[in-house]
Amino acid sequence: MQEGIQKYGITEHPKYGKIYAYETDGFGNYQLMDDANSPSLLAMPYLGYCNLDDPLYQNTRRFILSSDNPYYYEGSVAKGVGSPHTPDGYVWHIGIIMQALTSGDRDEILNCLGMLAKTHAGTNYMHETFDPSRTENYSRPWFAWANTLFAELLDQLMDEGVWGK
Repeated sequence: MQEGIQKYGITEHPKYGKIYAYETDGFGNYQLMDDANSPSLLAMPYLGYCNLDDPLYQNTRRFILSSDNPYYYEGSVAKGVGSPHTPDGYVWHIGIIMQALTSGDRDEILNCLGMLAKTHAGTNYMHETFDPSRTENYSRPWFAWANTLFAELLDQLMDEGVWGK
């Protein structure tokens, strides 16, 4: 698997340099995107595939968290990765949580936590997706996967002492 990914799953992007492709056919054709569902390209360090500081991952991460990713959405309240499997323009809480879990930057992590705090639509639960400008519009009022991943993020942050720095 590793050999195939290294041989066929990396492409040169004109803006980001070498990045991982979301999909490839092995004949030089690539799908450049990421989906908030995990496993995802954003989740690679979380899943143990690579180190957070790996330059190829960092290039890919910059692509994923930009408007060059066709499933990255920005609104007046939040921004993040969505999915082709849910409403167009909606951000996934899982994507924001994974962004924080794979960040080494305290300000980015705190920004992600701020977005999570502003986008639960008064339910105090993480949803599957939400409109990043009108957060009262969301799918799945209670999504165990997102809530569990959010608890893991908080637990990790407590262990790392992010709050006191």
